[in-house]
Amino acid sequence: MKLQRSPLLVLLGLALAAGATLWGCGRQDRLGSPVGVDLSRTSTPTAASSQALRATMDAQMRATPTLLRTDGVVGTATGVDASGHPVILVLTERGLGAGRLPAIFEGVRVVEQVTGKIVAMKGHGGTSHTAKQTPPIQLGTSGGPVEIANGFCCGGTLGSLVHKGTTQYILSNSHVLCGDVVSGGNGRVSTIGDDITQPSIIEFGCSSTQTQVVADLSSLSTIYPPNSTPNVDCAIAQVRSGQVRTDGAILEIGTLSAQTLGASVGLGVKKSGRTTGLTRSSISGINATVSVGYTDECAGNSFTKTYTGQILIGNSGSRFLNSGDSGSLMVEDVNSNPRSVGLLYAGSSSIAVANPIGDVLSQLGASMVGQ
Repeated sequence: MKLQRSPLLVLLGLALAAGATLWGCGRQDRLGSPVGVDLSRTSTPTAASSQALRATMDAQMRATPTLLRTDGVVGTATGVDASGHPVILVLTERGLGAGRLPAIFEGVRVVEQVTGKIVAMKGHGGTSHTAKQTPPIQLGTSGGPVEIANGFCCGGTLGSLVHKGTTQYILSNSHVLCGDVVSGGNGRVSTIGDDITQPSIIEFGCSSTQTQVVADLSSLSTIYPPNSTPNVDCAIAQVRSGQVRTDGAILEIGTLSAQTLGASVGLGVKKSGRTTGLTRSSISGINATVSVGYTDECAGNSFTKTYTGQILIGNSGSRFLNSGDSGSLMVEDVNSNPRSVGLLYAGSSSIAVANPIGDVLSQLGASMVGQ
């Protein structure tokens, strides 16, 4: 369905790879009304043997530098074909045509996957993930900082609950909670202690008067400068007493396992996010190298950061992930106490991208709240 733009909303963009742009999953708005999105389930073949996948991942990494220099190539990953055989996926902005890519590399089949640019779409129905909740709130909900820059306000999804010792924190993306990294349109940058609200101020025309402060920013940017060491897009905010359910329940998912799960091709996953709500898909690629486009503040200047070892998820028609869903926690698709798999942060109209959850928790020195 077609995107509707409101006076105070804009979608914060992220891009997948060298030379092309895939806009991602945070959200920004110019004084106006919010947008939404519709999502559906996709599937991926069962993964091949771990030995074959490992060999394909090694070949993929060796092929990546040359492939990324090809005009129109926006990334690479390891996946499987319809028969379950491991392949090197080459992500492209548009169909490159015969002869532009090798058919085989080191004995491994090379498959082109046209990802294109992200398309914003309108959502519908179900449990509201943008409504103001009565505390203590559940997560998988709209949220973000109270600051405005360049006449815009930005936000995303308050994804899940983590802890360090006895202290609990909301986990989301760096570009959602602390994406203001230059003193530009508002004369300030994200600072430890900044108020984090539920829902985001984009739901109320960039005004904080009807939102509630649920946490205080506790970590700064992992994405800027773009050559910085962190290989993740994550941040945390310390929960204010009584404002968030201590069991970490997520809208339409419930409570989680305290354990995490490594990604595998074909694994069924789900997430609960601000824009598209509860959606399901499956992992289509692992070990992905992607270049992601950001802005240095809400509606600010663009820059690009490259990640390795990322997770790709089927996102046909933006039905799994769309703008405003940045910060959503991706979990295995089981009925109760699912294990966390990744932190979603970017995508296009055909694929979504997540940081492996183990890398996120390691960066933050945190653990999942769960049973």
